[in-house]
Amino acid sequence: MNTYKKRILIDLDGVLNEYGKEKFDENCIPRIKDGALDFIRQLCNFAELYLFTSRNLKLAVMWLIENGLDKYFKDVTNIKIPSYLYIDDRTVCFKGDYQSILKEVKEFEVYWKN
Repeated sequence: MNTYKKRILIDLDGVLNEYGKEKFDENCIPRIKDGALDFIRQLCNFAELYLFTSRNLKLAVMWLIENGLDKYFKDVTNIKIPSYLYIDDRTVCFKGDYQSILKEVKEFEVYWKN
């Protein structure tokens, strides 16, 4: 039986929390996004999860604990470690075509700004 799980790096702000709905405060992480806990529970069945954030790492760990997510993550990092996938709200996926990605970059808008 193959028990290998692929590593997935998940961004905190805008993916797992309600980032962008309130004024930014580096000492306060916004509330958990609806559906995030269930999403993480399902994802950890086949993936090894790492939280990625540019925030204070201790604050991020406390946020995970307070929201019951800590047991699903292997670690919290501010380094883009090699991973199978990166889940982030500020990402465009390069698919081999520079012209199409230029267009995507020029037209990019974060979903929570709408």
